[in-house]
Amino acid sequence: MQYDYLIVGAGLYGATFARRMTDAGKRCLVIERHGHIAGNAYTQDIAGIDVHVYGAHIFHTSSERVWSFVNRFGKLNSYVHSPMANYCGELYNLPFNMNTFHRMWGVVTPQQAKEKIESQLAGAGTQEPANLEEQAIRLVGRDLYEKLVSGYTQKQWGRPCAELPAFIIRRLPVRFTYDNNYFNDTHQGIPTAGYTALVQRMLEGVEVRLNTDYLANRAALSALAQRTVYTGSIDAFFDNRFGHLAYRSLRFETETLDCANAQGCAVMNYTDLETPYTRVIEHKHFNPGNQPRTVVTREYPLEWQPGAEAFYPVNDEKNQSLYERYRMLAAAESGVVFGGRLGEYRYYDMDRVVLSALEAADRELGL
Repeated sequence: MQYDYLIVGAGLYGATFARRMTDAGKRCLVIERHGHIAGNAYTQDIAGIDVHVYGAHIFHTSSERVWSFVNRFGKLNSYVHSPMANYCGELYNLPFNMNTFHRMWGVVTPQQAKEKIESQLAGAGTQEPANLEEQAIRLVGRDLYEKLVSGYTQKQWGRPCAELPAFIIRRLPVRFTYDNNYFNDTHQGIPTAGYTALVQRMLEGVEVRLNTDYLANRAALSALAQRTVYTGSIDAFFDNRFGHLAYRSLRFETETLDCANAQGCAVMNYTDLETPYTRVIEHKHFNPGNQPRTVVTREYPLEWQPGAEAFYPVNDEKNQSLYERYRMLAAAESGVVFGGRLGEYRYYDMDRVVLSALEAADRELGL
């Protein structure tokens, strides 16, 4: 065998694992079915602007280990994520905070905002929210739910909010201060040279083969290494033995505009059902510059079909039950480590992907 590890996928998980093991003296081969590294964090220069090809990616973390690790490979700027929501031309600050509450109800103090939300919960009962709709109303009241949550979420997931699990909305920040910073983490930023350059530096000294489909040539590729790290879809690894897990996919429309500033912020969410896309990304605001033009991307959610890119696992009860069957197969699979968003069928922020890969490497090294 030529390598200690065959790593399937050159995204953040695969690159982090490869770097950690290479630093420990292990021989790694990274293969990637796409023609580029960095996975969904892949960035590309268009009109002098670093474009997030697969949607907005903001690195944020409270893990000192993760922050220290990532900063070895590139400088991160001081970008603070402060998206806006557009409901039929009405603009609201995100995350939900006092600016949002003032725009919606005219309240000016935290107590007034809390009283307004409480007044909209009358008759809701005290039982645990059974779905996303009940959870969202419990968090921010019915007015904000109907204008800023319901339509956006239905577009994003392709299902009414009453049919979605409550835990999806628990990630939504709600605060009673005039603070538009979406994240509460200690560290936040965007690589100044782009995610592609950052991942490229992670992979320095590691052999990488692009346009290489592991599942199409599994036996020959696996024979190259003692162990395999697999970051693709777990159901595809097992030839969809129990059926396909459900995912949501995305379609992107990217356009270069002959103006210096199109919308004034990096991300504008469109929360009404009539607008077919969920958000518009204006990439230059991630790394502000003086380019005379700008690049925007409209993001359209899609129901996933076999062969399409899988972006978000649909972690409802049915799919979680199906995943557990695949997870049991994975646990019994000798010589293979399953990791990442698709390998573990869970939504991961980027810092959690990095930390998960570092911890998996620690286990391999017996630490």
